[in-house]
Order: sequence, then structure tokens, then C-alpha cells
Amino acid sequence: MKTPSFFNWSGGKDAALALHKALLSGEYDIQYLLTSFNSVHNRVSMHGVRRSLTEAQAAAIGLPLVPVELSEDPSMQEYETKMREALTALRDKGCSKAIYGDIFLEDLRAYREEKLKSGGLECVFPLWKTDTSVLIKEFIDTGFKAVIACVNAAFLDKSFCGRLIDESFINDLPKNVDPCGENGEFHSFVFDGPIFKQPVSFKQGRTTYKQYEVSRLNNVDDVKKKYGFWFCDLEMV
Repeated sequence: MKTPSFFNWSGGKDAALALHKALLSGEYDIQYLLTSFNSVHNRVSMHGVRRSLTEAQAAAIGLPLVPVELSEDPSMQEYETKMREALTALRDKGCSKAIYGDIFLEDLRAYREEKLKSGGLECVFPLWKTDTSVLIKEFIDTGFKAVIACVNAAFLDKSFCGRLIDESFINDLPKNVDPCGENGEFHSFVFDGPIFKQPVSFKQGRTTYKQYEVSRLNNVDDVKKKYGFWFCDLEMV
């Protein structure tokens, strides 16, 4: 019997590949996609992708989207409170496992496992400890298509925004950048692939720079660090 589960959906390539692997395993009855949004701007937290495009992804995948509504600059307390409320609701609907696309960030995995265990949920990581150079090639070879939605300006310049993830993109990445951007070097938007019933149509808008502060998830004192990102605004067609 498949285990009732939900997937933590960012809309990016790691999430898409992890969801694909979880579905192929036949072990999980994935019932929902969970996504946190900046409720002021109606965009995915951190990635900056418009809510309308995330909703279009969910519709193309065929799973209901469960939003976690966050303020523009949420504290760790707000984030954890809102997330706990969402997780409790999903658990009460029968879900017992939460599936993530994390690959090798040990502190983030430990944080997720600790928080979800206290709420009666178990974490699953289909991509865990897989070589990221292997994963990005598998992503492309499996038929997924994605564009770069934003890049960390400390690692990549503006020209990488909006690029299609393909062999050329991988070859152009500096040596200090993980092929899957697992250290936060870049984030992507998946618009087609084997988990989609149809492609998500979009167009590229302006590329803009933004600097903001982000709370460290593993810091109980809620210390914030400044980051600069280039964002390619993707719009519905």
C-alpha cells in the first residue's frame, strides 16, 4: 500500500526530479504540493517566481497546491509558526511523509527532520547524496526543461538569468558553482518534463537586482545575512 504523502514544491529542477523519482518508486501516494509564498508580492519565497506560474505547474502536474503565506520579511518565528500550521493540517488529512528535493545540506536535512518529527511526520529525500553532476545530466536526459529564475550575485552574473538548463549552461558554470546550485548559487523554474501533462507557457520579462536579508534556518538567535540576487521575471502567457 502506498503511503499518503505530500511534496515540498519549490518549482525548480531538484524538486521536479525528486518528485519524478518518488512517483516512479511506487511507494508514495503524493496528494499535495506544499509551497511557501511571499504573500505581499505573490511570489515563491526566495526564488521570486510568480504565484500564477506555480499554480500552473501544479495544474500541469495534476496535484492541488497548498500555499504557506509569509510576510515580505518573515522572522524565523513566523516561518516556523506558519509552516507548523500547514504541516499539521496536512497530517490531519492523512499524510505521514514529507518529500524534499534536498541533496547534501546536512544542517538543512537535520532541521527538517527535527521539526517534522515533532509534528508526527517523516521526511523522505529521493536525491540525497547523489553526485550533483550526475543529477543535472539525469534531469536533462529525462526530458525536463527549466530556465534560471534567479542567481546569487556572489557566484554568477546577470547573464545567467533566464538561460535554459542544458549542456551549454552546465559547461559555462564557474568551477566554484555546484552543477545543481545546491549551495544557493541559482534557482530554476521547470516548465516541462515527464511529470507534466502539458508544458507551462511563459515569457521572460525584466531582469532586476535585489538585496535582502535571510534568516539562517539553523540559528536559534535568528541571525540574518545579506544576499544579492539577480531575478529574471517570468510571466504567464
